[in-house]
Amino acid sequence: MRKLTITELNRMTAEEFKRAEKLPLVVVLDNVRSMHNIGSVFRTSDAFRVECIYLCGITAVPPHPEMHKTALGAEFTVDWKYVDNAVEAVDNLRKEGYVVYSVEQAEGSVMLDRLELDRTRKYAVVMGNEVKGVQQEVIDHSDGCIEIPQYGTKHSLNVSVTAGIVIWDLFKKLG
Repeated sequence: MRKLTITELNRMTAEEFKRAEKLPLVVVLDNVRSMHNIGSVFRTSDAFRVECIYLCGITAVPPHPEMHKTALGAEFTVDWKYVDNAVEAVDNLRKEGYVVYSVEQAEGSVMLDRLELDRTRKYAVVMGNEVKGVQQEVIDHSDGCIEIPQYGTKHSLNVSVTAGIVIWDLFKKLG
């Protein structure tokens, strides 16, 4: 077995990416403070052709050198918009026909492995702050909550890891 070179991967150009069909998924970052986490979400969103990222509250916006360390240019390929308040972002997405799930441990949350999606619908997922998670008010405006099953001693995952797991799972279900 031989590792492939960059040129053998045949990746699309940034221009081709912009024109390519996107996954009907918006990722909402609710007060995510780490530039590395934000950059990582951009990179994962590029990998699975996420439609757009909403950066809300204290979440930084591109361009930024610290974000670029993990985004590696994905902050220039993936569409994004800044919305001051995540509740406003969720309300607007719902008005546009998106089903919005907050990714949070909550009463009545649906385990990710049991989540069923309708391929004819558009979805948005809200990822929360590294310490406080998704704001309760945002949860209240969401259509529901998704939870990642966990079996160890820790009760949470890093937000960029969570985004990677959730985006991959939704890609498999919607793609």
